[in-house]
Amino acid sequence: MNYSAVITAAGSSTRFNRGISKMLHIFSNGETVIDRTLKPFLADEECREIVVVCTPQIQNYLSDVYKDDRLSYCEGGESRSESVYNGLQHCHEKIVLVHDGARCYLEKEDLENLKKAVSLNNGAILVGSMYDTVKMVENGKVVSTIDRNQLKRAQTPQGFPLEELLKCYRKAQKDGFTGTDESSLFERYSEMEVLCVESRGHNTKVTVIDDVRSD
Repeated sequence: MNYSAVITAAGSSTRFNRGISKMLHIFSNGETVIDRTLKPFLADEECREIVVVCTPQIQNYLSDVYKDDRLSYCEGGESRSESVYNGLQHCHEKIVLVHDGARCYLEKEDLENLKKAVSLNNGAILVGSMYDTVKMVENGKVVSTIDRNQLKRAQTPQGFPLEELLKCYRKAQKDGFTGTDESSLFERYSEMEVLCVESRGHNTKVTVIDDVRSD
């Protein structure tokens, strides 16, 4: 299945608190976070184009390191939602996978399983199980305990038919609705189903320095 990939890497990295974009944090082997994020997509022949939504600093870095014709770049928006929409407008394949640039631990098996689940008739997202007990709280007091077996932690990649996802974004913009991920827009504005693919790997999003695994 050929597809386009949109990689979001335009955030401010404020919570990373290292004075640089977390995308350019360097591991002991010399790779940066964004290098590791791109690796499974660059290694996949079915990934026909990769649109990186990023700052000029990250674009300059990637342009110096990579000479792959599949890579292109665009600027981010004021929100993640706007950034993704900017990236989608540069895609050409019928299926698109949207992935957080900060999720640099994506495993090939998870990517392949997600690709098998998404189609022109449905979306699919990578998810993780909930292990903590989850409480409903109001005014600082526990109201009830939620059945964690009915809950999943949404991750990326999230895959959708490109044209259907673009329609969802346009409807959301008209309504002034900002979703926290692509699935939230798809759930609201599309009649297609969103399938869940359980992640088998360590797919943590790097937000603070403690999220970086030692290697």
